[in-house]
Amino acid sequence: MEAVRIASPGFPTFQGGEPSPPLPVRGPFSLDDAVAWEAWRAGKLATASRSAEVPIHEIADLAHPTATEIAALGTALARSNMAIYRTAPLDEAGSRSAVAAFTRACGLCRFESHRSAGGDGIVAIRVSDSPRQAGFIPYSDRPIGWHTDGYYAWDGAAHAIQSMVLHCVRPGREGGVNALMDPDIAYIRLRDRDPAFVAALMRDDAMSIPPCVEEDGSVRGETIGPVFFVDPETGGLGMRYTARKRHIAWRDDAVTRAAVAALVEIMAEDPSIVRLRLEPGMGLLADNVLHDRSGFVDAEDPAEGRLLLRLRSYDRITLPRSET
Repeated sequence: MEAVRIASPGFPTFQGGEPSPPLPVRGPFSLDDAVAWEAWRAGKLATASRSAEVPIHEIADLAHPTATEIAALGTALARSNMAIYRTAPLDEAGSRSAVAAFTRACGLCRFESHRSAGGDGIVAIRVSDSPRQAGFIPYSDRPIGWHTDGYYAWDGAAHAIQSMVLHCVRPGREGGVNALMDPDIAYIRLRDRDPAFVAALMRDDAMSIPPCVEEDGSVRGETIGPVFFVDPETGGLGMRYTARKRHIAWRDDAVTRAAVAALVEIMAEDPSIVRLRLEPGMGLLADNVLHDRSGFVDAEDPAEGRLLLRLRSYDRITLPRSET
């Protein structure tokens, strides 16, 4: 059934069809498996990192991380779906080469075909007035609200953006702080408030992204899909979300509106949120966590302006863990 947009106060909404909600029948993300849910929830909360406890992992050579360094990253990812690393700063070309090698060392090999990506799958995030980037907030100095990467695309869980690397070559002169939140914690907070909230956001018609016309005239069609989903390969929880108010619509029912409002409240105040400003050589390796970016003041010389390298993958990160 074709989605029809309707006017409604509050969050933009749409009235979709009536597909069956893709809720798992068993496991921690099933609303009918209390034993699995309580065990997973307890384990997650027992090991989850709080903002004051998130370490920065030193990597001597980003292009050739050691087994010990990889295991430390794996342990951090198991706790909070993210790991912050620091390595020796390099210029743009050197950083790009190192990031490409690092992601493959982490087992990522299926990358998004993005309009601004190079052959290595990496996108350079800098202030730009290029026709392919002008008007898109990541290529400006403006703040970016909470989101997961690739939220605008949905062709099933097996083809969703599952992981990302964000590496700093140069920060802005001021600002450009990222807030980060583990989607598992967001799910727990939401389900603790009301299980109906996560049921609503796991529906396969929870969130709608309208068509987008690219500069070459091609059209990315309307996308309708869930917010939370289960990765078929690992059984882990995935998430698609954006806090934007334009170019998005939510399913038009009371429980979905309440779930979205609750999620906004959670991301405004949760103690698990990590805030940091990436400095040269620092980076984020994550299973596509929720994140935002504050506005920033850039260098006067564009050649010295803020530059981050971003890579998105359809692979979920699975790394060995440290014994301690």
